[in-house]
Amino acid sequence: MFISAVTDNLSVTAGWERTAPDDIRRLGEVPTANVGDALARMTVIDGIRLVTERCELLGNALTVDVRAGDNLAIHRALDDAHPGDVLVVNGHGDTTRALIGDLIGEIMISAGVTGAVIDGAVRDVRALSELGLTVYARAVTPAGPFKDGPGSIGVPVAVGGVVVAPGDVIVGDADGVVVVPRRRVEEVLGSVDGIVAKEEALRQAVLAARSGRAATGR
Repeated sequence: MFISAVTDNLSVTAGWERTAPDDIRRLGEVPTANVGDALARMTVIDGIRLVTERCELLGNALTVDVRAGDNLAIHRALDDAHPGDVLVVNGHGDTTRALIGDLIGEIMISAGVTGAVIDGAVRDVRALSELGLTVYARAVTPAGPFKDGPGSIGVPVAVGGVVVAPGDVIVGDADGVVVVPRRRVEEVLGSVDGIVAKEEALRQAVLAARSGRAATGR
């Protein structure tokens, strides 16, 4: 860690599996709306909004459970981050203190973490944007966090009404964020192309009908 703090009250689960990079890349080629449709719209994160300019988010979930308003476990979690990970934090919906800001953003960049989904508050959103990070959060506040713990790393967490396990795939765009459980990645990849094709067929039918009305003046 880049801070000096006692971490005896943090629980760290190591050795969890990540989703294969090729499967993650393929999921990133599809709009989140279609990914959500493939999961019966059951894993779409609610109540958490985009706070940075960049909206694309894709990677393995690095999960953290923190005490409301405390980010000690986040600092520790970034020691174990892999390039391409997405920080996913259950901040218990607290909006009074920011769990990440520009300094943690710098650590994220150094670790190769592409962005974050925070069920809580963040700050320094302009700086986070300038770093090229994609961050979704419940709120923005200038108030800083405590660094006392407790917290857990690499465990299933609840974020925006969805359970996220370490190694699940996070897919985000301008519409929001969808969680693809690691055990269901192949299922989603097998069905999402059909969903996209069905939508495109309907779109073409609408466009053809519009052209027909224009040609007849009706």
